[in-house]
Amino acid sequence: MIPFCIGVLQGRIPEQNERRVTKPVALILLAHYVADIHQPLHVGAEYFDEQGRVVDPDNDKAALGDEGGNTFTLELSDDPPRRRGIHKKKFHGFWDYDAVNALFLKGPGTLRKGEMQELIQPHKRELIHQMATHEPNNWRMPPNVPVDSYAEMWADEILPIAREAYARVEFADVHMQQEDDRIVATGEAVEKTAADHGLYRVWATNVVRDELHKAGWRLADLLEKIL
Repeated sequence: MIPFCIGVLQGRIPEQNERRVTKPVALILLAHYVADIHQPLHVGAEYFDEQGRVVDPDNDKAALGDEGGNTFTLELSDDPPRRRGIHKKKFHGFWDYDAVNALFLKGPGTLRKGEMQELIQPHKRELIHQMATHEPNNWRMPPNVPVDSYAEMWADEILPIAREAYARVEFADVHMQQEDDRIVATGEAVEKTAADHGLYRVWATNVVRDELHKAGWRLADLLEKIL
């Protein structure tokens, strides 16, 4: 979809296309997708057999996917005791939400969404300014690479981080679950004790900061080149 949106914005693909993606829609989608492709669990996933064992889906066509961590809950070593109304976080949701909020808050947050957004707003503005005025490391694409190939390169770049995001947890109570029109694997992802004694949350937050920083500059660069 990233190359498709680029084509629409460049005029190579007409706005009256089969996907009904006009130029304004292409711009919105592009901003969304460039951010998404820098989130490890949007690019990586784990696969299991019917007995809950990790398998390679290229070798086992019956392998069950975890929907990029959307069907697994995450148990972290520094999670506070759960109280009424506080449920386990989804593995994917942790990367989308908690690891981002951890850029502004020390330790796991227990506030409701609205309260947390109000609390972190001034810190968010400060971080945005810092990211916008300081160039990140290793964000540029090679000059000989066409813009239509950027998305594939970004996905390839973050795959090792996605692999580590899974390698730092172990899976428990893995079983099959009916999800709409398909069967998926579900269960728990439990933080392992890291060899460097670092917390998963701290590692993930550092990853998120680096990837958000690169994603912002890459989006700006891409828009400059195609518009």
